[in-house]
Amino acid sequence: MRLVLLGAPGAGKGTQAEILSRELNIPTISTGNILRAAMKAGTEVGLKAKSYVESGKLVPDEVIIGIIRERLAEPDCVNGYILDGVPRTIPQAQTMEDMGIGVDCALSIEISDEEIIHRMSGRRTCKECSQTFHIENNPPKVEGICDACGGELTIRADDAPETVRARLETYHRETEPLKDFYAQRGKLRSVDNQPTISDTTAAIRKTLGL
Repeated sequence: MRLVLLGAPGAGKGTQAEILSRELNIPTISTGNILRAAMKAGTEVGLKAKSYVESGKLVPDEVIIGIIRERLAEPDCVNGYILDGVPRTIPQAQTMEDMGIGVDCALSIEISDEEIIHRMSGRRTCKECSQTFHIENNPPKVEGICDACGGELTIRADDAPETVRARLETYHRETEPLKDFYAQRGKLRSVDNQPTISDTTAAIRKTLGL
């Protein structure tokens, strides 16, 4: 299965992508994680992306598409993949389509802006491995410490309320139109955000026929 996850920042795409990746045995391609790793390493792409990410703006298409093209050429993507965080705009989706990057289904997780702002304020991210937690919905076993690697958990700059609002404005303007793009191709599926992670996963399984 070649799947694109759509939804506002903080809708739970990353968490659901991890679960689906395990169940379907296909990799999740998260541009957010790739970009954060590049920024931490101080690579050319990372330095270029940093100013955009920290101000809540979109990273330029040529940076995103270059990352995706390289990643999908790796052997573990032969049987399918889950794209999380890309495409973000119709031009990106069109470029990917023109490049032969196939998509079987675009799954949109629907959630209100108010819920997003509340949710993001409680998100914590590991400085070392980028694993994410939430102080209410998915807390770490030890407060402030990553379950996976023992690293320190912090609030990312782009999870601050004022940045979240800017990101939501960008999402509604630039990314939400992708729902129509994929609907016109008969590939859009939508699920409403549920009270718990497992409930949302169950709704996704039903929608995808898993």
